[in-house]
Amino acid sequence: MRTLQSEAPPVSPMMSRSSQASDVIATHFENVRRVLAEVQVHAVQRLVEIFREARDRGAFIYVAGNGGSSSTASHWVNDLGKATKRSGCRPLKVMCLSDNVPWFSALSNDEGYERAFSGQLENFAAPGDVLTCISASGNSPNLVRAVELARKRELTTVALLGFDGGALKGLVDEPVCVETEKGCYELVEDVHSAICHAATRCLIADRSGLN
Repeated sequence: MRTLQSEAPPVSPMMSRSSQASDVIATHFENVRRVLAEVQVHAVQRLVEIFREARDRGAFIYVAGNGGSSSTASHWVNDLGKATKRSGCRPLKVMCLSDNVPWFSALSNDEGYERAFSGQLENFAAPGDVLTCISASGNSPNLVRAVELARKRELTTVALLGFDGGALKGLVDEPVCVETEKGCYELVEDVHSAICHAATRCLIADRSGLN
């Protein structure tokens, strides 16, 4: 006599996708925690000191990035310009070179995309100012050109980088590198955002007359 065996109920596509998504999310969160723990705190502290010195001198801080890093740059400039006023110190003079879209696109269209940042800097950059680049690859030609101009104008140059640091790691005065495998853009950008918030918190914590 033939024995009937019960079959396991089929796994619905919805349940399969849900399980897969859970794994992807958990893995990404774990990677962010791991990479963030490896960031050199002293490098971020040095960045904060450079911003403090620029603030106290009344120098300008320019921030630039492409793509997702452009959004990080814009967000950071908002925080540096507004939130740090709570410290009671003089306000930071900050400008995001990605925010003036008409000027950015005019330079890119008329002079080449590699001139999108340096073309703006030519109008403002003065000795003692600070240029901050945000780039996962560290190889964006428009950021490299901006740093080259900044060095000629005697600006201090810093960068938030990813992967192996790229060309910018050896060009800027103070690199902060989030070391990952090449192509891990989401991971680098998440950690860059945390670094920006940590640096901003340091500047908010300053008190007039005590720094």
